[in-house]
Amino acid sequence: MRFRHPDGTVVHLAYCTNVHPAEDLDGVLRQIRVFGGGVRSALGVERLGLGLWLPAPLARRLATDPSLVDLLREGLDEAGAETVTLNAFPYTGFHAPVVKHAVYGPDWTDRARLDYTVDCARVLARLMPDDAERGSVSTLPLAWREPWTPERLTVARGHLTELSKALEELADAGRPIRVALEPEPGCVVESTRDAARLLADLPPHLGVCLDTCHLAVGFEEPAPALTRLAEAGLPVVKTQASAALEIPDPTGSEARTALTAFAEDRFLHQTRERAHGRLHARDDLPEALSGPRALPGDGPWRTHFHAPLHSPAHPPLTGTTDHLVETLGLLLGPGGALTDHVEVETYTWTVLPEERRPTDERGLIDGIAAELSWARDRLIELGLTAL
Repeated sequence: MRFRHPDGTVVHLAYCTNVHPAEDLDGVLRQIRVFGGGVRSALGVERLGLGLWLPAPLARRLATDPSLVDLLREGLDEAGAETVTLNAFPYTGFHAPVVKHAVYGPDWTDRARLDYTVDCARVLARLMPDDAERGSVSTLPLAWREPWTPERLTVARGHLTELSKALEELADAGRPIRVALEPEPGCVVESTRDAARLLADLPPHLGVCLDTCHLAVGFEEPAPALTRLAEAGLPVVKTQASAALEIPDPTGSEARTALTAFAEDRFLHQTRERAHGRLHARDDLPEALSGPRALPGDGPWRTHFHAPLHSPAHPPLTGTTDHLVETLGLLLGPGGALTDHVEVETYTWTVLPEERRPTDERGLIDGIAAELSWARDRLIELGLTAL
């Protein structure tokens, strides 16, 4: 979906297809036809934005065979969909039974990560609409925090410099693509503070992807976070509109019991507690809930579990949608559009507690449509006009 900001900027709203398991072209084409077409119909819009996830082997095939990209673009056209952004954070196997830390590999010290990202940028340059001003590709924030050394940072920076040169070639050909590093709890670049410290001198065509779930889990207030990025010269290339789970008061057992239902085996759910001016961090929800390193429970908790935007949680849990709305208001408020790509990235539909999980394709289509409708309403409230 496209919107026009009062300053004239065209803002794209999409949902990310990494919620759907597919490792080959036929699978992606089916996603587009069944889910993309289904969500578009449910919303009653002429054109639906899709943020595609292309596993690395498929991205390589597409990058080396333009005729396959043409097939993909034809599939988008037939479904009434378009793509201006790719999610290149997961490399492959994002719906394996256990993903957890594997999602951070290969990291930016490995040339395979550079090759994959360049493949995605080249595919997007051919795939995105002719009238799109630019495309975007989101990627991981260098690496998981361990192991990490100054030498590894040097290697990663070298790969980012090579990436910038490849993006410059695409821009010279009239197909500008920007790559956005996405701060995430537990990673080398966990917060906007880390971004300002480690990424302030990124080469051209690079910036940050601001995931609002990650921002909330780190208890970062939106206004100072955006100021920090601006002062570091880091553009918000892309925003992932997402909500975290929250326990405002973890002193009772009821809220912790409710949160236990979200502890599952596939994805990592980093959890943070803010108490007495400190941030207590645990790498996964089971570790936070029990055992020798359980969080103390002296302050509110937030968990990295991308919850449905229109209905993030039931009491006694809450969601961080107010934080998301505040962030969107600063990014797309009267001061001007600070970003033009907004992607709803709730990839956790299939691992929600069973009573909240869609039971069939129709249920998932309706859920995604409800999220996008919620996001559309927020953009319109900010004064954007649907195109």
